[in-house]
Order: sequence, then C-alpha cells, then structure tokens
Amino acid sequence: MTIQSFEKVLAEHPFFKGLRPEHLDTLVGCAANVRFTAGDFLFREGQRIDHFWVIREGKVTVEVFVPNKGEVTIETVEGGEVLGWSWLFPPYKAHFDARALTHVRALSLDGACLRGKCEKDTVLGYEFMRRFNQLIVERLEATRMQLLDLYGDDDAR
Repeated sequence: MTIQSFEKVLAEHPFFKGLRPEHLDTLVGCAANVRFTAGDFLFREGQRIDHFWVIREGKVTVEVFVPNKGEVTIETVEGGEVLGWSWLFPPYKAHFDARALTHVRALSLDGACLRGKCEKDTVLGYEFMRRFNQLIVERLEATRMQLLDLYGDDDAR
C-alpha cells in the first residue's frame, strides 16, 4: 500500500472523517500495514501500548479474563472500526486483551509519534481526544453490558 493509499483509506474512514488535510498527512506519516492470523494477540492486558489499529478486514475480539469463567468477550471489532486507546493515556498499558478471530489486515498507527504531534498541534490533539473519548465510552458500555450478562440478576431486569 502506498502513502497515497494510506491517505485515501484514512480519509474515507468514518473515524477520521472531517479531519483537516494536514492532519491526515500527519496520520499517514505514522501509519504502517500489518497483518495478523487467527489466534494472534494484537496486545495483552498490562502490555505497553504505543499503537492503535484501523481494522481493514477481519475480526478482533476484545477480551478480559474473569476468574472461574476464563476469557470473556467484551466486544468484537471488525473491518471499518478502530481498536485501541491506551496509547493516549499514561502509563500506556492495555486494559484488555485483543485477539484476532480471523485473518486481519489493518493499519497500525504509531501512538508515540502521534502523541508528540498532538502536543505540538492542539487542534489535532483535541480532535483525537474527542474521537477517542467516544471510542472509550462505547467500550465501557460494551463492558457494562457484559457484566450485566455475567453477574446480573435476571429477576431485576
């Protein structure tokens, strides 16, 4: 994939829609193609995270380990979605596991690179915080729903 293709993929992606052209250029400079096979972990809970991923195709499960239950799927992220927000907040550690369910093609964006660029360009920094905050809210809501399924009282619903 060429740099021009990176720009096209990012510009057409709903998560990045409306970003200024110079901000898309910044993203392109921090992007790389990656692939994962089914069963590969993109990251593990507690691991340092300096990337986020734009999933182009395939499925990734976001999981958490629950004692006496094992791995519990919080959410499934598919082609067209963004995965990972831990790169934004110190100490940059993953809060969940992320594992490829199928073959996955993605763009990996270097969070360390982007953090520095966001500090220099506060408009870009604000846009990332605004967009990733929505992603965090969605992940928390998915986690809440899974907790209700695991521990909720059926009679209370």
